[in-house]
Amino acid sequence: MPTRRESEILTAVYELCDGTSSCLVSPSEILAVTTRGKKFGYSGLDDALNSLKSSGYLDIYISERKGERTYAITLRECALAFGRERRGRRLEFVRKIALAFVGAAATFVFGLILKAIFRQ
Repeated sequence: MPTRRESEILTAVYELCDGTSSCLVSPSEILAVTTRGKKFGYSGLDDALNSLKSSGYLDIYISERKGERTYAITLRECALAFGRERRGRRLEFVRKIALAFVGAAATFVFGLILKAIFRQ
């Protein structure tokens, strides 16, 4: 299981790949997508990407393009499954919130009915 920083970077890479299993991105693009990119910078990005590579989430090749460092990233099956799990967790969260609202509304209506019955 990736750490919070690795999870955020993996999410950013997953979004940048946009449904394909590989993409060519620069470090500034990855940091622009992440919400906490300014906190860990380029060195933290390299460390997190190397950690994700060693964990088997992605393959990464570093090259220079137009004088800028560029990553050729290939998402492995674990990273693709991570994206599906993330969507599943979000959907489950929405279901729980909806169920809570339905339960609250049902309780409110049931309370009104009981109040009307016992007032007489």
